[in-house]
Amino acid sequence: MTLQRSSAYATTAGVPAQPAAPVRERVGAHAPPVLRDLRGRAGRGPRALSFAAGDLVVVSGLPGSGKSTLIRRAVAAAGARPAAGPGSGSGSDSGSGSGSGSVSRGGPDTPEGADTGAAPGPDIAAESGSACGIDSQDTRDRWDAAVPRLLPYALYRPFVRLAHYAGLRRALRSGRSVVVHDCGTQAWVRRWLAREARRRGTGLHLMLLDVPPEVARQGQRERGRGVSGYAFARHRRAAGRLIADAEAGRAPAGCASVILLDRPAATALDRIGFTSG
Repeated sequence: MTLQRSSAYATTAGVPAQPAAPVRERVGAHAPPVLRDLRGRAGRGPRALSFAAGDLVVVSGLPGSGKSTLIRRAVAAAGARPAAGPGSGSGSDSGSGSGSGSVSRGGPDTPEGADTGAAPGPDIAAESGSACGIDSQDTRDRWDAAVPRLLPYALYRPFVRLAHYAGLRRALRSGRSVVVHDCGTQAWVRRWLAREARRRGTGLHLMLLDVPPEVARQGQRERGRGVSGYAFARHRRAAGRLIADAEAGRAPAGCASVILLDRPAATALDRIGFTSG
């Protein structure tokens, strides 16, 4: 895996600062996965990440780490409409593209006149809907609103999961770029997305939120919904393995890049977009 701790301006997977190649050409080159470590920047990280059209992005981390908040804010900020169907959130098509997440930066170290990615490009409205966010939390919220309040979640959880994965399947079959909420414990979902990326000839990218357990627990309390101690321990082990593998230079099979974010980096990220060319 190619390690990039400070050169977040790279524009092509594994080959920094080269002109962007067509998606199929980049994927066919079998470039090694790229690690972008955006932690430890005290909120002065990128304001936007831009991927190639058709790419798939997985956002993973502990329950309460801010995955849903990041997806809703950063994907919707690019100007897309909500995706249709169960389990879907909102999507976008924006930015200046790259297969491994090209970056528009903000903050004190931004060169004068640089594009910070704070606003969508001129053609966003016409192209909205070519990307979408798929968040299991959205699916659960809809079911919670529809079922009797006294019905325990455990009784209808299988139906929530079925609806979520059905929505994800529809989004993938549409050919759009997709940003997917991932709890980290379902490795089979990442394998499914990796197969889909290979079928498309595009890239799969993993965004990992590295948040301390106590911060994630506080996030659960703030949203008024927590997980059991047993479930949280499972999530901690899964997230810990993913982060440790990334820090050791190992990416999950099929991933073109892994992006590590702490809470300040996730908060600073305003937009996730996709672009052709």
